[in-house]
Amino acid sequence: MPYNRKGFSRREFLSRGIRVTTVAVATTALASCNFLGTRDATKRDTRTRFGLTTYQWGKDWNIPTLIANCCTARAFGVELRTSQSYAHGVELELSAQQRREVRKRFEDSPITLVGIATSERYDSPEAAKLKTAIENTKAYIKLSRDIGGSGVRVFPNSFHDGVPRAKTIEQIGNSLNIVGAFAADYGQQVRLEAHGNAGELPVLRAIMDHVVQPSVRVKLNSDKRDTKGNGFEHNFNLVKGLLGDTLHLHNLKNAEFPYQLQMDLLVKMGWSGWQLLEVSDKVPDRVQALIEQRQIWDRLLSRSLIA
Repeated sequence: MPYNRKGFSRREFLSRGIRVTTVAVATTALASCNFLGTRDATKRDTRTRFGLTTYQWGKDWNIPTLIANCCTARAFGVELRTSQSYAHGVELELSAQQRREVRKRFEDSPITLVGIATSERYDSPEAAKLKTAIENTKAYIKLSRDIGGSGVRVFPNSFHDGVPRAKTIEQIGNSLNIVGAFAADYGQQVRLEAHGNAGELPVLRAIMDHVVQPSVRVKLNSDKRDTKGNGFEHNFNLVKGLLGDTLHLHNLKNAEFPYQLQMDLLVKMGWSGWQLLEVSDKVPDRVQALIEQRQIWDRLLSRSLIA
């Protein structure tokens, strides 16, 4: 396979915390979730919801710890970053049994496993690299399906010297049609994130003009560059009809990005997807910081709902 890596033994997998956990962590997760009284309601909510992607704040949390901490912070959706040797251990090498174990652990909790965040991209002018990215994406789509996720995050990603921009845009779009058709067969969504210099929202719109697969959708990345040109609302409107069911937030204290306006526009259009926090800021207590980010997010949503 293109992702030719050494597979995990069952012992190595268990050591990363998928099945085995301490009584303290399990008790914490159950107590906090029961206290919140949201075990069923969180998975039935039709409004936009708050969650976490494990990018930095969750990179060293195994699955039991991740579930416990997200319960405490009321972040009821989780996107798992892959190919970074994170503590959750969810990678392509997992066996069928290990994948079932991951799925069951999330299904038995109040936390929705939203999907997988890959770093696969379709911009390379080298045919072999492009083919590898496409095949790896297919493997991640299978993994997401197996563990109970609903989609995979991918990148556009960059323009290259000597390659016309229009050619790169068309190549990315054609690649997305290939992986999108594959994803549809597995009930998955391909989430094209606004990332890299080929990831500005007007460029994403141009890429999506080449895409015919409805399983391929745009993933907002709450980047201040989205405010360039004619402003955020204009750029948002270019892709709002193409949005998938996830987006990324960053530090909600950062005034350089119009988080309130983005929330207002999403609520106005009735978007019910997951807003996933992706933060790398160094903080003394990540759980407490996640709680604080949730509280800020709640205020943004409340203002939008009463506007």
